[in-house]
Amino acid sequence: MNTLSRLFDIVDRNNDIYAKSSMVAGKRNGKWISYSTAEFTHIINNISKSLLNRGFKKGDKIALMSGNRPEWNFIDFACNQIGVAIVPLYPTLSAQDLSYIVSDAEARLAFVSNTDLSSKLNMAIQEHQLELDVYTFDDVAGLKNYQELVKEGEKLDIDLTSYKEGVHSDDLLTLIYTSGTTGKPKGVFLTHRNILSNVEACENLVPAGISKALSFLPLCHIFERMVVYLYLSKGIEIHYAEDLDNIVADINEVKPQVFTTVPRVLEKVYDKVVEKGKTLTGIKKALFFWALDLGHQFQEPPVNGFFYNLKLGIARALIFSKWKTALGGNIELIVSGGAALQERLSRVFWAANIKVLEGYGLTETSPVIAVNSHVDTDVKFGTVGRVLKNLEVKIAEDGEILVKGPSISPGYYKNEEATREARDAEGFFHTGDIGLITPDGFLKITDRKKEMFKTAGGKYVAPQVLENKFMESTFIGQIMVIGENQRFPAALIIPAYDVLEKWCNHKGIPFDSREQVVKNPEVLEKYQREIDRLNTDFGQWEKVKKFELLTKEWSIDNGELTPKLSLKRKVILQKTAEIINKIYAE
Repeated sequence: MNTLSRLFDIVDRNNDIYAKSSMVAGKRNGKWISYSTAEFTHIINNISKSLLNRGFKKGDKIALMSGNRPEWNFIDFACNQIGVAIVPLYPTLSAQDLSYIVSDAEARLAFVSNTDLSSKLNMAIQEHQLELDVYTFDDVAGLKNYQELVKEGEKLDIDLTSYKEGVHSDDLLTLIYTSGTTGKPKGVFLTHRNILSNVEACENLVPAGISKALSFLPLCHIFERMVVYLYLSKGIEIHYAEDLDNIVADINEVKPQVFTTVPRVLEKVYDKVVEKGKTLTGIKKALFFWALDLGHQFQEPPVNGFFYNLKLGIARALIFSKWKTALGGNIELIVSGGAALQERLSRVFWAANIKVLEGYGLTETSPVIAVNSHVDTDVKFGTVGRVLKNLEVKIAEDGEILVKGPSISPGYYKNEEATREARDAEGFFHTGDIGLITPDGFLKITDRKKEMFKTAGGKYVAPQVLENKFMESTFIGQIMVIGENQRFPAALIIPAYDVLEKWCNHKGIPFDSREQVVKNPEVLEKYQREIDRLNTDFGQWEKVKKFELLTKEWSIDNGELTPKLSLKRKVILQKTAEIINKIYAE
């Protein structure tokens, strides 16, 4: 197999080994549109020629703001094969952050997908006097379409060979700006070598025989982007979902063998399955919850005994087979990242013969540091798997995870101070996460270093551990544990309102509005029972003593969640300051 040293070598590998009639496909207006390997190559070459004709050269940057679709790949590869770096822009960025990133990266051109995003970018251009040429993927009145570049490239007699040869493995591939909650975004500098070393170290994640994947996590995030490169490097056909609203329909149409996700999506899938099980009656309901309970008892495959496996075979045939059918029927593998996955979800999905691989990484590490395997003897629930073979990890005295290796970013763009602060004298990158390595060699994350807090009594509390446990309740949609410098931990809870409404109807409790129901004494008593039940395994200083039910979900658009659905704690603390003061005033 030909060696990969620059990202666009993946395309050459596809042409040499994996050429097929459908390399990537996107859904537009309810219809799948596929591109063959030959068409893919032809399009990116034409765009490269047009960019060169417009004066773009190695080291220049081009911004890209779009949902997942084949055009994302076209622009990405057209740029990287001539040494132009892509600057992905999250569609949820504010006009202020958009303008800052475009200016800081010195992008001269931007590609956007549709009318909404072009309007958003245009607002940033006008408000901050940006000099930026804009092309769109969809037809947008008054703006140029990227197809103009494709057609123009057809007519240009430019040999791309010398340009491709001029790109080296340590050249800048992309600038990804981190979405911090304080200060200005930092541009993470990632090279071809950084990302390709991660792709090659993760190749064993995907077993032989997998040929079709579905992609719906944002490509502007390094997790999904690297995995897409991994798919392409192995000749796996990629289908891009049109949007998250229709994801179930897309899964059943595409019938993928693999997809990536974040824990929140798996939690919602699980909760819906459980709610559906509750509507069953008689023997069907009894069998469902018998299988579910059995699934929660699932251990690492070699540990499960003969009689357990006998019962599991029955549960898979009668109950869990329907889970696979609901996910298209062919699903073998789900890779979860971006946040901590509830251990019980890993166990029950593996019990259902759907292997969920939890991994861990950061933008600065391209991104994967460690990940569990699909191999039965190489997985450990409650951990993020073994550290990749080409990385070195050590645990600092304070518990912080430090990492060194070829996938670690050289630093932050035009920010020498931040670059120096991120590494120690030995060149290890400081992840900001707290963890440990188990005796059998698996990495376990316990919390974010910056998110741990100390109570007024001097005890440390790891909020993510508590939150992950409380999310086991189907009645809790979102939760944030608070309590820094306070007498005790407390929680801000957003109920899973669909579940709560059904419970209220069953109990004969009025559900006229969210504002009314969160004050109902019976509802508050129900949530107190849930908190008490899930508090059991924690030390007295860690237990959540009080909680407040909120009416409005936290979202990316409102600035409370990052694009990977992690909590922006400082933002939420600011927005709920009055409520928090009330909790601790009593």
